[in-house]
Amino acid sequence: MHVATTISEVREHVAAARAAGKRIGFVPTMGFLHEGHLSLIDVARADGAEFIAVSIFVNPKQFGPSEDLSRYPRNEEGDRRLLEGKDVDLLFLPPVEVMYPAGSQTMVTVGGVAKPLEGERRPGHFDGVATVVLKLFNIVQCDVAAFGRKDAQQCAVIERMVRDLDVPVRLIFGETMREADGLAMSSRNSYLTKEERAIAPLLQRALRAGEDALRRGGSVADAERAMRSACSGVEIDYLSVVDPLTFEHPADLRRELLLAGAIRIGRTRLIDNIRIQSPP
Repeated sequence: MHVATTISEVREHVAAARAAGKRIGFVPTMGFLHEGHLSLIDVARADGAEFIAVSIFVNPKQFGPSEDLSRYPRNEEGDRRLLEGKDVDLLFLPPVEVMYPAGSQTMVTVGGVAKPLEGERRPGHFDGVATVVLKLFNIVQCDVAAFGRKDAQQCAVIERMVRDLDVPVRLIFGETMREADGLAMSSRNSYLTKEERAIAPLLQRALRAGEDALRRGGSVADAERAMRSACSGVEIDYLSVVDPLTFEHPADLRRELLLAGAIRIGRTRLIDNIRIQSPP
């Protein structure tokens, strides 16, 4: 596995792989890798990627002023070992000054789907996400890029950006990887104390309670009440039933629905979602 810290190094190795006729797969991450990240490498390979590039970059532009940029978990050596075990071809580890040279002024803003839920509660977050992802696509020049569905709204924002800006990248999405008790895998789970970790699966149970309400013929309001009831005792950012294309409340319950939630347990903010086909 080659480790690159500059844009020119990345382009040199990708160009060589492309000259050899290889299809380029890319998995962008913020590091502190877990099985969810590693599964995306398999997703890219299953889609035909023969050269796999992974980036690790904790993007400061997607963190708000009171968020956890300074304490976001990092483990570069452990991440390298995991990626070597997955036979990754190229790891891109750019310093901040490589991604955002002095004087950088351009940001990418996605409307519509970026506005509700996470967009409302984390102003500027998706501008930072869209900007760094577009930069990484331009640097790596991949054929296919893999993202995890745990960050469902992020996936929708990136999909909208790629469509609107005619970015020549095929997007593929891996299913959420979970612990045995249902908790969605996340780098931020490392923040949880033992006691908080025992509570954390209630977010997934709350989403299932909302699904049960819909399958019993309940309304969106019924489902959201069921989810909130299941999360009593913790701080709720949102628990919503939305259209997975717009992230607004659905106009038609006969289509695919997304149940999305964000809660806080102690100092840790957890997000999760489940997709359901149209309930009866």
